[in-house]
Amino acid sequence: MATKEKQINLNELSFHDRVIAVQTELKAPKSQYNSFGKYSYRNQEDILEAVKPLLSKYNLSLTITDEVKSIEGALPYIESRAILHAPDGNVEAKAQAGIDPNRKGMDIAQSFGSSSSYARKYALNGLFLIDDTKDADSTNTHDKVSAPTTSTNDKKWLNEKTPEFEKAKAYMSSGGNIEEIRKKYNVSKAVADKLSNN
Repeated sequence: MATKEKQINLNELSFHDRVIAVQTELKAPKSQYNSFGKYSYRNQEDILEAVKPLLSKYNLSLTITDEVKSIEGALPYIESRAILHAPDGNVEAKAQAGIDPNRKGMDIAQSFGSSSSYARKYALNGLFLIDDTKDADSTNTHDKVSAPTTSTNDKKWLNEKTPEFEKAKAYMSSGGNIEEIRKKYNVSKAVADKLSNN
């Protein structure tokens, strides 16, 4: 009986109504933790796990696609499309993330994969109206390469013989990643070498 009532209710809802319902009901928790920046954030998997029951509830399907693109003279980038489908309509959102094929500590497949994850997450954010602008996550790439427009001018330089340098050195000694430090500070090659050699 419950299934029949659900079907009747769905038949009364337009595609637009169902999209609004999913956007309104979706709660994607921040289940990831950045130990260097000391904040919680959500990733692509958190959003997908939270949305799956709603897709079933409102008889919708979701596909995510990636396309590698390039602009002459700039790094290649991934453009991800998140598309919500139903027989009576579809809606999509896109997001991009740059790919650095020479990223330290990653092979080429990892570099493409991290850019794909980052772009997919922000395509999903756009599709489901998830606002990360108030998160520490919005200023951090979590080992992902951000879009080519990212500026480093708003970050402080990490200098030797400072409390911040000592904190970063301790973080690196405990198995940390230099890229996490670069998300918070501008790091010169000399300082990066000293951190990496500790």
